[in-house]
Amino acid sequence: MVHIASRGTYGVPRVTAELRRQGRPVNRKRVERVMREHGIASHTRRTGRHSLTKQDTKAAPAPDLVGRDFHAGRPGTKIVGDITYISTAEGWLYLAAWLDLATREIIGYSMADHHRAELVVDSLDMAANLGRLQPHCVIHSDRGSKYTSTQLRAKIRELNGRQSMGRTWICYDNAAAESFWAVLKEEIGTRFWPDRATARAEIFTFIETFYNRRRLRKHINWGYLTPHETRLRYQQDQTLAA
Repeated sequence: MVHIASRGTYGVPRVTAELRRQGRPVNRKRVERVMREHGIASHTRRTGRHSLTKQDTKAAPAPDLVGRDFHAGRPGTKIVGDITYISTAEGWLYLAAWLDLATREIIGYSMADHHRAELVVDSLDMAANLGRLQPHCVIHSDRGSKYTSTQLRAKIRELNGRQSMGRTWICYDNAAAESFWAVLKEEIGTRFWPDRATARAEIFTFIETFYNRRRLRKHINWGYLTPHETRLRYQQDQTLAA
């Protein structure tokens, strides 16, 4: 049941962690044996996607304040963003999202039938309206024209953030955002939707009910937690330290 609830994505370590969270004192070797006997294995992520990055050569890029250091000491201080596309029978649905590097939580996202600058601005607005950004937050992306747009730069100034950009066509400079797209497209369970409305609903459910609140990820200090639990743990530690 744990493997099914994970959308077939959990291997031995996360199945073991989830069973222990449920109060079952299981041994990892036993979990490995049972999964092997029943032919249960995690999905392997597929790699590679067409890039939507189109640079505005007239716009000056922001400096790279991340330098491939995809870690943050506390939530809301360093986030990464990107745009991807979803295939439907009605045409493409575009999704912009921002990921918090401290918690790996998706803190803002927006979907539309276009990938103009307002798509990115709307997703950042969501993060701000939820109170997920700290003053002077580093807001990192690639150098695509949506991210060098006057609309986004004005929004970042309004939010008292610091814009950061990786190099053009160097996916490793924004690897954490790219990694989330790989998770989404592998674990959501389908690659083609009958219409944009259905795709929107399923992406919303994936982000809000599965990825942020149920999907386990191993934290270097706290073990297996969901992104939502990781944020709460940071808040708890900050309260105790105050």
